[in-house]
Amino acid sequence: MTVSLRVPTFEDVRVAASRIAGEAHRTPVLTSRAANAKIGGELFFKAENLQRAGAFKFRGAYNAVSALSPEARQKGVVAFSSGNHAQALAYAATLLDAPSVIVMPKDAPEIKVAATRGYGAEVVFFDRYKDDREAMARGISEERGMTVIPPFDHPDIIAGQGTAALELIDEVGQLDILIAPLGGGGLLAGCALSAKALAPGCRVIGVEPEAGNDGQQSLQKGEVVRIAPPKSIADGALTTYVGDHNFPILQAKVDGIVTVSDAQLVSTMRFFAERMKLIVEPTGCLAAAAALNGVVDCAGKRVGIVLSGGNVDLKALSGFFADA
Repeated sequence: MTVSLRVPTFEDVRVAASRIAGEAHRTPVLTSRAANAKIGGELFFKAENLQRAGAFKFRGAYNAVSALSPEARQKGVVAFSSGNHAQALAYAATLLDAPSVIVMPKDAPEIKVAATRGYGAEVVFFDRYKDDREAMARGISEERGMTVIPPFDHPDIIAGQGTAALELIDEVGQLDILIAPLGGGGLLAGCALSAKALAPGCRVIGVEPEAGNDGQQSLQKGEVVRIAPPKSIADGALTTYVGDHNFPILQAKVDGIVTVSDAQLVSTMRFFAERMKLIVEPTGCLAAAAALNGVVDCAGKRVGIVLSGGNVDLKALSGFFADA
């Protein structure tokens, strides 16, 4: 940790909640008798797939852009993202009259690229297996005077994402377990801040795809572990490391990190589509897959589940189900 590192606290989450009030949706908390019967406990699904721009990312993006000075907003923002942060930042920037440039992988889902452009951003592509997306974003920032807002390693992003768990616990009360997806760590870190402040006895569990368990390795080793670019259908969690701002929070407030397979993600997507009539993208299913497949023992527990997003190409969705 460097001297300049500002690790957010639960008070920052409270401030973020005030900033995004009336802009971010207070998404519904859904339940399913079939899901509860399957795990022998109570699951409360925070449906961030119904958030503006289709994912929780809008919370952090709007909080981060609105925290900028008027001068910085006028110059604009730049980010690197596989899709959901891209859409969220583009949308938030447009709402706040700020120009935006998004550096996206050339293999990002078409629906996410189209939506990012539709929300008003300029898209610049990179090869996730060859190019340095962060260096590209920094170059654009230096050339145009824009502010870089990364997808997870930023205190205002973390604080904004934490409002999802704040709302969940405010609505359903005390939880025994809170389970959230883990990519770069912004959502999990923010939710951990809220959970430990509002429900101190709540266990907080992060879930990664099997192919990309850098967060799990990092907690086990006690330092940030970087891995090669992983391959999984959970495209929103294909990060190669957790952020410097996130890691201290994960160490202090997260009780464990588990992994799930792509096959488990597909079966969970099918469950949501067939039994709850919800479209949830693979990354958005990470937490639920861990609960519904017994990776996390939820028997007899009140469990919060963050469904982080629903931005999946319907052609890809039908392909996942056809291959299952």
